Amino acid sequence: MKPSKKVAYYTLGCKLNFSETATIARNFEGEGFDRVDFSEKADIYVINTCSVTENADKRFKSIVKKAQKANPEAFVAAVGCYAQLKPEELADVDGVDLVLGATEKFKITSYINELLANPERNRGEGAQVHSCEIEDADFYVGSYSVGDRTRAFLKVQDGCDYKCTYCTIPLARGISRSDTLENVLKNAAEISAQGIKEIVLTGVNIGDYGKGEFGNKKHEHTFLQLCEALDKVKGVERLRISSIEPNLLKNETIDFVAQSRTFVPHFHIPLQSGSNDLLKLMRRRYMRELYVDRVSKIKEVMPDACIGVDVIVGFPGETEERFLETYHFLNELDISYLHVFTYSERDNTPAAQMEGVVPKKVRAKRSKMLRGLSAKKRRAFYESQLGSSRTILFEGENKAGYIHGFTENYVKVKAPWNPELVNTVHQVTLTEIDEDGLVRFEYAKEPILA
Repeated sequence: MKPSKKVAYYTLGCKLNFSETATIARNFEGEGFDRVDFSEKADIYVINTCSVTENADKRFKSIVKKAQKANPEAFVAAVGCYAQLKPEELADVDGVDLVLGATEKFKITSYINELLANPERNRGEGAQVHSCEIEDADFYVGSYSVGDRTRAFLKVQDGCDYKCTYCTIPLARGISRSDTLENVLKNAAEISAQGIKEIVLTGVNIGDYGKGEFGNKKHEHTFLQLCEALDKVKGVERLRISSIEPNLLKNETIDFVAQSRTFVPHFHIPLQSGSNDLLKLMRRRYMRELYVDRVSKIKEVMPDACIGVDVIVGFPGETEERFLETYHFLNELDISYLHVFTYSERDNTPAAQMEGVVPKKVRAKRSKMLRGLSAKKRRAFYESQLGSSRTILFEGENKAGYIHGFTENYVKVKAPWNPELVNTVHQVTLTEIDEDGLVRFEYAKEPILA
């Protein structure tokens, strides 16, 4: 009997990519392949690419080199967003054998089996490229990841119908489309049956959930109906919404989360700019006044909710005045932390042709200012939570002798490492902020561990 082939995976980018890599890995395992770590010798290396940031593009070559170093004879396959947008560019990278775009990535085992059947012939022809016209990416493939045994990323939606001027995601992932409600609930039940305590809902534009559920643009179900149904799945302890557009986060959804059995008080809401002039240039679907309304509504019904914000610095037309408008807007807003993205030009986007280009040094300076503001906001939010009673879910990694975990409202805590705490939930009182910015706590009652 032949030994089974070994496959290793590397994921760049977002939570959605992690959920899709996990599904691809399960497909390989279903066909008898063994999974190994990317640093180990494997027969096949699969790299799930991203193209949201310039840095993700640049990292690809170094990851291919890492694979070749581990096994020069291995097959290297590139899948995902960058593979859809620039397939020929990836195919030209030395060591790459296979490039699969948006519709082909979930058929990877078929392509790999074909390569393995004729290795010499295929190698002589250079990298194979299978990348569709993005209009053909109109069907849905469900996926979820169960990475660290404490939290799973569950994909419920893919693609985007928005036309933000800086974004390549519609070009890389196609139109907005959704999983069926039945399949989402089935996946959630499968995840909870594995003992995983928290599910993070993910997608490209999850507030658009329902669109394309049955291959058309009609909304058969809404995002609120999805949340209501998931709240009833037995065995699920925590549900977290990964990121949702402010114009799609309705009052009804906020009210539902506030009284939900499983949904936690944590929202991540992209803003991108605090200047209405820039929001118009970006073709965002709201003005900053609506964003204030969303934050106010959340804090009204969930005063201790954690609110994260995406913001882009250095977008074309961002004068000093417009940047300061964003800075002061965020400074005055009752939010908990920022994810700061430095604008980078992407091919085939309207923003790349816009006037008012911001010098890269200025972009870097503004990014640093907003990261400093984020640290200040996070500290203030953590301080506001001291003395409160919370539940902690502990994670699975030993970090310099400590175990970390998150409260339901996303306060990061630490305790001395104890493997028996992994994937357990405990009631605690938050007591103080440590020198590294993480929070210490006291148990409401001492945990009984095996």
